[in-house]
Amino acid sequence: MYAYIDGKLTFKNPAYVVVEAGGIGYHINISLNTYSALADTERCKLYTWLHVKEDAHTLYGFADEGERRLFLHLISVSGIGPNTGRMILSSITPVEIQTAIVKADLPLIQRIKGLGAKTAQRLVLELQDKLKKEGADSLISMPQHNTVKDEALSALVMLGFAKQTAEKTIDQILKVTEGTLSVEQLIKQALKTL
Repeated sequence: MYAYIDGKLTFKNPAYVVVEAGGIGYHINISLNTYSALADTERCKLYTWLHVKEDAHTLYGFADEGERRLFLHLISVSGIGPNTGRMILSSITPVEIQTAIVKADLPLIQRIKGLGAKTAQRLVLELQDKLKKEGADSLISMPQHNTVKDEALSALVMLGFAKQTAEKTIDQILKVTEGTLSVEQLIKQALKTL
């Protein structure tokens, strides 16, 4: 519902912040990683995710889009809720988490408070292929959409296609096409081929 909240940082502690935007103070739960990234800023922009339960609506905030995407991957795993996801992001850096999952480093994952052997195995089992398919550090770094090809490739990966396959298809289309294509036209042609 909320992509991000940009405003004045009125309160900050390691567990949550209050960001005032448009005259409203938003209570946003954060990880230690985000807490460190905020430093002593007066104004901040946090990428958010809203968790809706029967008895509460809770906002979670992240210093960058990559951390939020990694958080969403983590909570998609059975047995890992938003608070556990936040604990994982607070225990080790997002880069270390992604590397540990891709390399199946179970001892490192199990050192995180609240994660036992079964949960660590499930984390690796469910996310390892997703993270490998998306490429190294794709969740951590914010994609830079500079060209039509980059935007089309990013869209196809988000739709679930393997990055290498989608890139080959796009390259083939661009070789045989005369003139320039819009992002939409390129995606449509790629979807017919894939």
